[in-house]
Amino acid sequence: MKDLFLACANLLEAGEDVVMITIIDREGSGPRTAGSKMLVRRDGAIVGTIGGGIFEAQATRMAQEVFQSGQAMTREFRFSGSEISGMDMVCGGRAEIFVDVLRSCCPENAAVCRAIGELTCNDLNACLITRIVTGSGSEDCVKLAFIAGNEKPVGMSLTEADREALEPACKGRFPLRVKREEASYLIEPVRLPGTVYIFGAGHVSQKLAYLTPFLDFQTVIVDDRKEYANEKRFPRADRIVVPETMENCMKDLRISRNSYLVIVTRGHAYDAAVLAQALETDAGYIGMIGSKRKRETIYNHLRRSGVQEAALARVHSPIGIDIEAETPEEIAVSIAGELIQKRAGLIDGRV
Repeated sequence: MKDLFLACANLLEAGEDVVMITIIDREGSGPRTAGSKMLVRRDGAIVGTIGGGIFEAQATRMAQEVFQSGQAMTREFRFSGSEISGMDMVCGGRAEIFVDVLRSCCPENAAVCRAIGELTCNDLNACLITRIVTGSGSEDCVKLAFIAGNEKPVGMSLTEADREALEPACKGRFPLRVKREEASYLIEPVRLPGTVYIFGAGHVSQKLAYLTPFLDFQTVIVDDRKEYANEKRFPRADRIVVPETMENCMKDLRISRNSYLVIVTRGHAYDAAVLAQALETDAGYIGMIGSKRKRETIYNHLRRSGVQEAALARVHSPIGIDIEAETPEEIAVSIAGELIQKRAGLIDGRV
């Protein structure tokens, strides 16, 4: 999401109008969830996706109509029965999209997109507010507002009464449609996708650190061996941390509920040392590589040092989803799959 908003900000700041397409409602199965977005440029180039296929192709054609008319549009798609065969889609369900042009002549649009794209902390009350209006009444320049905590909103003007009515929806986990007087708004809580801390700089770590940036995770490598933990071996990592020892490797890390800790060090003793530190954090995910036998050996060591069963129950070990993985590449895919599962669970409130 951050990449899409940064791309949008860059285009607007360069003087180019852009159409933003947003799924504003979805029932049943559908290509993507409410809040999913894509950008369409005048030349037809796109950034992001709302699900691909004929659904996305039709939405892209709508974008060109909006460029021509200057008026926003909504449209409902039903993916069922005869419509499925006609659209080459088999997911079933219903989706409604909002198609609106963001004008470069209104600096507020670029400001909203840049504020979201450059968000660096997970403010639990940060949200994007989109005013959903179509036809001749939709030609006003700014329909987006971004709110982060108690800061003044960026973008569309909101009265105090508007904020009081709309802000409670910012505290939810997923987008929500809110009707206020004659207007309709989509409230989207803005969350960072999370940071993966990979403890260990071996073969599995290398392969995993190649995958996680593609999955929109910030990626941090932690290993006390600088000959292993370096940019040459981890060119896609956002940060590389080389602590003095693995026994005290988390003191300078900002670990939160939005952090995912992957323990894949060079040996049992190091795994145990890192796990003991991990259990003292609020990390949303803790995973440790190894067999069940190795896991129990480490758990017994931690139990003797006073670690409670409730704490150990937080740990995913053996790490990864079960795909009979053997090679470093396969193990990395397995771990990445579990990270995706966990992130979806956190976002959807299932965990």
